[in-house]
Amino acid sequence: QVQLVESGGGLVQSGGSLRLSCAAHGTMFRLYDWDWYRQAPGKQRELVARISSGGNTDYLNSVRGRFAISRDNAEMTVYLQMSSLRPEDTAVYYCHGQREPTTLFDYWGQGTQVTVSS
Repeated sequence: QVQLVESGGGLVQSGGSLRLSCAAHGTMFRLYDWDWYRQAPGKQRELVARISSGGNTDYLNSVRGRFAISRDNAEMTVYLQMSSLRPEDTAVYYCHGQREPTTLFDYWGQGTQVTVSS
């Protein structure tokens, strides 16, 4: 049974840092592309960062240079290191993994709250 367990969210002051973790139990982790999404109150969920199975990364423009996504295939964990946090980064952050065929292999975590105070 696949289970994505997120941790690392919390309350931080503007300019601070947090590291989110997502442990992916029950998956062939190394075959997956992994993403972090976020959803702020009243807004649509948006893709924040992606790391492919081959290690290629991509970022939302507003977090580029401040956030870093990484993966540890041995630990079956994906990370999001967030630095220079801003109040507008406040959201629920979700881990997402998928591989082909995506109709069968597409999983979401339960979400972790990140709150940045000004």
